[in-house]
Amino acid sequence: MSTLETLPAAAPVAPKRPWTLGRRLQSLIIRAVSLTFILVLWQELGKNVDPVLFTTPTAVASAGVKMIASGELWTYLAPSLLVLSYGMLLASVIGIVVGLLIARFWPVEVALSPVITFLYSIPTVALVPLIVMWAGFDTAAKVAILFLFAFFPVVINTHQGVRNVDPKLIEVGRAFRCSEGQLWTNIILPAALPFIVTGLRLALGRGLIGMVLADLYTAISGIGYLIVRTANTYQVDRMFVPIVVLGSLGVGLTALLHFVERRIAPWTARRAE
Repeated sequence: MSTLETLPAAAPVAPKRPWTLGRRLQSLIIRAVSLTFILVLWQELGKNVDPVLFTTPTAVASAGVKMIASGELWTYLAPSLLVLSYGMLLASVIGIVVGLLIARFWPVEVALSPVITFLYSIPTVALVPLIVMWAGFDTAAKVAILFLFAFFPVVINTHQGVRNVDPKLIEVGRAFRCSEGQLWTNIILPAALPFIVTGLRLALGRGLIGMVLADLYTAISGIGYLIVRTANTYQVDRMFVPIVVLGSLGVGLTALLHFVERRIAPWTARRAE
């Protein structure tokens, strides 16, 4: 295993620090300019449209401040976040475990791959009414809906990540008399980790969609219901507040996943650089 342990030393970190800091600063500047341009364009276009049909960033910000101050936004957001947490946790754990098993053990792949392909081919939205019939309108139904949306990207990317492990690395591990557990912890999982994180990122986006969809189908609660309620009453500025919150939540959680990836698998960041 000494060969794998010496890999980080082959890419010195110190000489790359100025370049990395410069790249990060450039990224921040580009993102700030891009966001400013979009907001200014949105503001200019929104001023010339009927407020019943469209709105402006300043109006959305004003409505957001009022909804936060009154506690209305958190009242609808809290149950949705709870569903997101439960659903993503279940989808991540079960998806990674199933993906590892079907990729590593041929009988499991033969048994489960057709089932996973069959379920993935069915539009998840078509299963929502059936889930509501079975699980009712409580949190369990919402978690089940979100799980279906988020599970498949995790299991498919995990499977693909294990399949793409370089066979030469496994041969090296076996040459050093690694046990099956050591192969998993020192070779297979580290090599498949970028694929797993990518699957989690995709699952997060689909999970947010499932969260809103679950709110629409199951109960008059959650941030999805807030969007529909404000849209039905033509409060477009208030309608955009939960939409912006959902987008910001997706960006923040994706950045968190990227941060965790850099912490537990720094070699992936070096490879990207």
